[in-house]
Amino acid sequence: MICHTVPHMQSYTIGQAARLLGVSPDTARRWADAGKVPTHRDESGRRLIDGRDLAAFSTELAKNGTTEDDTSHTSVRNAFPGIVTAIKLGDVAAQVEIQAGPHRLVSLLTREAVEELGLEVGVRATARVKSTNVHVDRA
Repeated sequence: MICHTVPHMQSYTIGQAARLLGVSPDTARRWADAGKVPTHRDESGRRLIDGRDLAAFSTELAKNGTTEDDTSHTSVRNAFPGIVTAIKLGDVAAQVEIQAGPHRLVSLLTREAVEELGLEVGVRATARVKSTNVHVDRA
């Protein structure tokens, strides 16, 4: 029998959220101060954003086309670090959506791979694009 543990919900600092959203920490801080993305404080007083809240905000941000600038966030190696915004699980296959700055990437992979990687909405992941395939790495 194989047991899978559910990972603890991931939270992100303002700086980590900024990197995932493709903006400066000052911009992410202004959005948090304005209440556009909910934050909470940890035991040491740092402001954190829950992964699910960040995933929802990143999706909304991409729909509205709001970024600091219109520069591309792709690398030479076609790696797109971002946050998982949706997962659709079937009996065998799965569909994973990642928001990487202004880019929304969708990957089809096995349900087993999703479980082994511990992917869930709000978790950091990197989509790697090669030819017509999108590979997902847990960050």
